[in-house]
Amino acid sequence: MAPTKAVVADDHLALPAGGKNTPLTNTIPISNVQTDIYGLEIWEGTLPIIDLGGLHGPRRSDTIKQLGHACQHYGGFMLKNHGISERLLNDIMSKAREFFHLPEEERMKLYSPDLTSLIRLATGFKDDNQNVFVSRESLKFHCHPIENYVNLWPTNPPSYREVVSEYCVAAKRAEITLLEAVFEGLGMERKSIDQILDNHGQYASLNYYPTCEKSNLGLTFGLRGHTDPTILTMLLPDEVPGLEILQNGDWVPVKPIPNTLIVHVGDVLQGLSNCRYKSLLHRVIVNSEKERLSIASYCYPSNDTQMGPPKELIDDDHPLIYKDYTYEEFYTTMWKQRLPDATRLDAFKVSAA
Repeated sequence: MAPTKAVVADDHLALPAGGKNTPLTNTIPISNVQTDIYGLEIWEGTLPIIDLGGLHGPRRSDTIKQLGHACQHYGGFMLKNHGISERLLNDIMSKAREFFHLPEEERMKLYSPDLTSLIRLATGFKDDNQNVFVSRESLKFHCHPIENYVNLWPTNPPSYREVVSEYCVAAKRAEITLLEAVFEGLGMERKSIDQILDNHGQYASLNYYPTCEKSNLGLTFGLRGHTDPTILTMLLPDEVPGLEILQNGDWVPVKPIPNTLIVHVGDVLQGLSNCRYKSLLHRVIVNSEKERLSIASYCYPSNDTQMGPPKELIDDDHPLIYKDYTYEEFYTTMWKQRLPDATRLDAFKVSAA
């Protein structure tokens, strides 16, 4: 049985739709790759394609520069050769599909309105103020270190814990490799990098977007426009389009590439970089033909990590924008303000910014 649309008030990422609607297509024209003035391959005019394998060899310095360019000018990128096997990508997607097709009463055992829960099922809801429905079912859970959380995870479907554990560990490995390169490209000193990476956390979600009746498409979203309160978000989509990013005032679809991850710059990285990098504003639309699945891995620092830009990123050309604050302070402020995007960071701007 496919998930039904429950109604709960659980949306801190609400934002008016904005932008122009774009037609949905399931085609993936692999040949349609452009290059920008930096020489980066740009997928369908949306996001650059970065080869993570380039960090392991003579192309390391060039790859680090490409990562910096992508974070600065696009707010994200497509990531290939990330070290997660095709077999594991297929396994985690298959296991997510199995979970969301369990009977509703089985899935709802994990439902919780408590936003601090270590694992919880979140469901769709109606926003009466804007007269829209947000249609997503999402299993959210902490996953690093695995041994602290795996016993909280469901045992149905069979082998769920084994497959999800293997994927989360592999995703974490890729995140660390990626973060070290991104921080190095910013010019951060090793001690600053180690401080942020020390005891940093990982949160994940399995996301299900059911099909929508054609008559309701204009009033239904998978997720409304938002940025992520993370350092980076790594997203594994299935083959069904739905993710859109805001570019030059228009919502532009990011079509998936097989075995490729989509990486978003998060608010935390915007703050750490002293606004050199901007978090990616994105949303999800639904369609009337195919359900859609995605798996997200969210990278964030420990609660006591100082989040102000390190001193080596401050100079005459880059005056200090954000004061020192902890991730716990940022997260608490975010929920109090319930803002959908990087304006959450405004509370931590220095008075002269």
